[in-house]
Amino acid sequence: MIDESAKYWLPVDHYIGGIEHAILHLLYARFYTKLLRDEGLLVCDEPFKKLLTQGMVLKDGSKMSKSKGNTVDPQGLIDQYGADTVRLFIMFAAPPEQSLEWSDSGVEGAFRFLKRLWKQAYQHCEAGGSTVPLDKQALTEEQQGVRRQLHLAIQKVTDDFGRRYTFNTVIAANMELINTLSKFDDDSDNGKAVRHEALEAIVLMLSPIVPHICHQLWLDLGHQQAVVSASWPEVDTTALEQDTLELVLQVNGKLRSKMKVSVNASKDEIEAMALSDEHIKRFIEDQPVKKVIVVPKKLVNIVV
Repeated sequence: MIDESAKYWLPVDHYIGGIEHAILHLLYARFYTKLLRDEGLLVCDEPFKKLLTQGMVLKDGSKMSKSKGNTVDPQGLIDQYGADTVRLFIMFAAPPEQSLEWSDSGVEGAFRFLKRLWKQAYQHCEAGGSTVPLDKQALTEEQQGVRRQLHLAIQKVTDDFGRRYTFNTVIAANMELINTLSKFDDDSDNGKAVRHEALEAIVLMLSPIVPHICHQLWLDLGHQQAVVSASWPEVDTTALEQDTLELVLQVNGKLRSKMKVSVNASKDEIEAMALSDEHIKRFIEDQPVKKVIVVPKKLVNIVV
């Protein structure tokens, strides 16, 4: 018996299904939905608002199947590496709508990344974590750079999760953040605060994919509630603002140097700075400059 609860549950917000079942499953679901609608039992026209069709899992280029005997039992890998590692590998190997090529070495790579994440959080907590609030007005150029990359990543990951459903790029963005943190050697109060903010955001962004390790790291970072109850990180638009830009300097189209300029620098000022760069002077020597091409926010090409 269809009651009022059907108005609440239908249409389904998001239907996720395998590619081999897409046609008939959708056909049956739409047929019965429209039949029940015509009979006055439902008020919706379609059974689903959104559709995500998953690709298949391949082994050595062939579809995994019991008949072929090429299936991989994930239980052994879960016992060896943990469920989070297997989840991470599956999400990172390919976008959900594409086929996934199974790789044992890929699982090992996912495990190494999670160990790097754990190490970063462990070292930060062992050093006392961050006990002083972030002072945005006193940030160094390097600290600003780390925060800018962090909040660009939050902006991208939020879109990848909420609109694009490209979970592999979610993981890639967080891998880049971990690489940045591994090179960020700043033990000042603000440096620790920047690192703490970044680690918290990384844990939150990865928690839907690797919930177990993120749950523990969230507690280690000083929180009492479980990570699943925490709010999604918000983008700090002030962190995205830049005072300076790095421009590539070319001579006859070949990369010769780089320089930083103010975001408000004029074309003439950029040209003058490029021509006075020591590396550029060496490549130009005594050759006459025919043209200076300034591509805003990207590069300067000096034609000799």
